[in-house]
Amino acid sequence: MKHATLVFWYGLAICGLFVLWGAAAPEHLESVTLTTTAFISDWFGWYYILLIMVILAFCIYLIFSRFNKIKLGKDSDKPEFSLPTWFAMLFSAGMGIGLIFWTTAEPISHAFISSPSGEEGTSQAIKESLQYSFFHWGVHAWAVYALVALVLAYFKFHKGYPGLISATLVPIFGKERMEGTLGRLIDTLAIIATVVGVAATLGFGSAQINEGLAYLINTPSNYGFQLLILVVATVLFIISAWSGLSKGIKYLSNINMILGFLLMVLLLIVGPTVYIMNMFTHSLGGYIANFFDMSFEMEPLNEENRTWIDNWKIFYWAWWISWSPFVGIFIARISKGRTIKEFMLGVLFVPAFVCFIFFAVFGVSALDIQQSGITAISDYSMETTTFAVLEHYPLGTLLSFLTIVVIAIFFITSADSATFVLGMLSTSGSLNPSRSVKIVWGLCLSAMAAIIVYFGGTDGLQNVLIIAAFPFSIVIMLMGYSFYLSANKEVQAKKRNKNKGPKVKYSDSA
Repeated sequence: MKHATLVFWYGLAICGLFVLWGAAAPEHLESVTLTTTAFISDWFGWYYILLIMVILAFCIYLIFSRFNKIKLGKDSDKPEFSLPTWFAMLFSAGMGIGLIFWTTAEPISHAFISSPSGEEGTSQAIKESLQYSFFHWGVHAWAVYALVALVLAYFKFHKGYPGLISATLVPIFGKERMEGTLGRLIDTLAIIATVVGVAATLGFGSAQINEGLAYLINTPSNYGFQLLILVVATVLFIISAWSGLSKGIKYLSNINMILGFLLMVLLLIVGPTVYIMNMFTHSLGGYIANFFDMSFEMEPLNEENRTWIDNWKIFYWAWWISWSPFVGIFIARISKGRTIKEFMLGVLFVPAFVCFIFFAVFGVSALDIQQSGITAISDYSMETTTFAVLEHYPLGTLLSFLTIVVIAIFFITSADSATFVLGMLSTSGSLNPSRSVKIVWGLCLSAMAAIIVYFGGTDGLQNVLIIAAFPFSIVIMLMGYSFYLSANKEVQAKKRNKNKGPKVKYSDSA
């Protein structure tokens, strides 16, 4: 219990100091985060890019490696969920407020505000806008989730270790050090990364709900109203965490998945259907053809393009890293009984492809509005773009209110799930963290989101994400190496036992 208690207080103290710093001196906090982010982007942008590619290459290697038949569980374990249900749950792990926020805002930004390479508003910029959206939300993101989830599931279900990040590093550092100061530091880093990643998402969600209501029914569009949304949502998910309505949250999540897909299908029908399908096909081809160029692109001789890479690619890679403990624990939990090969194929490719479909439907609908000259969607704030697009299609008001409902439910379920994960990480991997622990983390998440939004809005969220992800990225590399050591030792032991063959007994009379 000493390890768990110290981890809880370490994590809470660091988050509390950050909140107090933001409340007492927001300008100073903003200045420090801007300086730190600029330093990381300038000096370590290459590191983020190479790191994500190494993670992706390792995940691909595992599909074809001698480890691919290892089960994430005991040899007799069967998958808990059917394949279609597992796929749906995988997508729900990565789909949330962020996806609803960026599906229109990102393609519009790439096409008309800041293009990755072509001149804004040209056909090249428009074609590349969806291609780069696919790139940011594709297999690179899911490789980060896949590696963290795989290592957690392997050590938890196959080896019987506690469900902690520190426990996965026992093969490297030993059990004694992972139960000591080093282990506590690693688990604290996982907590900080999770708090910042989820808080950023809650910040995006509260801003979008605020702008959506302001756009539709003229509610105030300011920090005070956004804070009110955070307070109401906090009360709702704390009630959920206190009452233990886990089944209710599961049903709510399933309903929201249905509503999200309904929203997408309706827009596909009433929107520019043929244009959407053509752009989807073209962008998917461009994504595959230019995969390695986009992956390693750094633009060392073009300052403007390098700034674009820092603002988009580095931000996204940091976001996936900071979300990886949260999403990784969820994916690990639902993947018990599957082989490594099956796990990697499912996690890497299925949810990424569904994300592509969502981006094609929402993003191309937004592009079509601006290209047709109906209105300049690029003039709206990022938080408002989705509502500005839906307004110009049949059933626009209905679709807009449906969007707000989807965002609100994602807000509550994401926060509720995050309090469970944080409680688990700070109570030695307990699958039933106490109500008080979950509520404390819920309040911490909301306070962090409020402070980040107050001092920097979307830019502030991006800055804090990049900073928080940097130290945890080292932990992810160590997790991959630790898994390799353990799995390799296991395979070698099985090979030796197989080569020995069955023991033959000879009778004395032979």
